Amino acid sequence: MAINLQKGQRIDLTKSNPGLSKIMVGLGWDPIQSGGGGFFSSLFGSTQANFDCDASVIMLDANDRLQSNRDVIYFGNLKSTNGSVQHTGDNLTGDGDGDDEQIIVDLSRVPSDIQKLVFVVTIYDCVKRRQHFGMIRNAYIRVVNPTSNQELVHYNLTDNYSGNTCLIVSEMYRNGTEWKFAAIGNGTNAASLGEVVRSFS
Repeated sequence: MAINLQKGQRIDLTKSNPGLSKIMVGLGWDPIQSGGGGFFSSLFGSTQANFDCDASVIMLDANDRLQSNRDVIYFGNLKSTNGSVQHTGDNLTGDGDGDDEQIIVDLSRVPSDIQKLVFVVTIYDCVKRRQHFGMIRNAYIRVVNPTSNQELVHYNLTDNYSGNTCLIVSEMYRNGTEWKFAAIGNGTNAASLGEVVRSFS
């Protein structure tokens, strides 16, 4: 049974799941339907069309710094240098049930100089399209053991993110020989993934 986290909570990921080395991280969201002529519809048009959220992972060292742009895993760089973190591909719409994007992490292969994995969701071309996370609902992140298909952790992002164009969703970080998971859920006004990445440089 999955452990449901609230914002700010953290949990032992590997210590409480002995033998866990590979995980699947699923992220999901739904655009708010706005075709009925309401405020959002008149201001932005239909948000259902071309609402392209992108999940990314930023791999940081012990000083919370990015060592190389190759350590940013996203739709333009689907796999880390040694293959320990792999993005399964871009979802352009957020339509449908279940995970919109998935990232596979082999914790046992993450390089020793990488101490933290930061999971981020941004909105592609958000400024030009005038889109923000107040126009998204049902956002979540979950961690699954792919061997047993058991969901280990689930975190629903329930804050009001109106006006925010980037979500720092969660972190996984080393604690000695183990890995922990932290529910972050912070919204920012970064206009692109590049802007988020520069904040860690």
